[in-house]
Amino acid sequence: MTESAAKSRVRCRDIMTGSVKTATREHTLKDVAALMRDGDMGSVPVVEGGKLVGIVTDRDIVVRSIAEGRDASTSVAEAMTTDIFAVKPDDFVFEAIRLMGDKQVRRVPVVDNDGTLVGIIAMADIALEMEDEKEIAETLEEISSGSAFWSKN
Repeated sequence: MTESAAKSRVRCRDIMTGSVKTATREHTLKDVAALMRDGDMGSVPVVEGGKLVGIVTDRDIVVRSIAEGRDASTSVAEAMTTDIFAVKPDDFVFEAIRLMGDKQVRRVPVVDNDGTLVGIIAMADIALEMEDEKEIAETLEEISSGSAFWSKN
């Protein structure tokens, strides 16, 4: 098997970050903002009983909450995104890349068959998997810009 064929067979479980900081619906925006600051991250998955129920991003805090007049004591439930796009641990990484490009997101949660959060894949995880600098730059540019990733010649 060629090296590029082997790379195309990498599974999400192989590159995901498994220890993910999470919040609950009851956390406040201040709590989540502190988690983001301390963990140097822009989103926090929201779980209930271990199951993924939403994601709150730094953008959700600013655009859905602060700009609408809510304060830092607002619950995560009022600001989180509940329309979640996730992959399974055994999915190929290209599925995570496709989701990032299609949905214009920089992180994709990894959930098992019953919806339990088991990890998260960020653009940086994908970049680390690709050795060719040009390939990394092109892939990240396409994810960020929303270019049709799969229509490359």
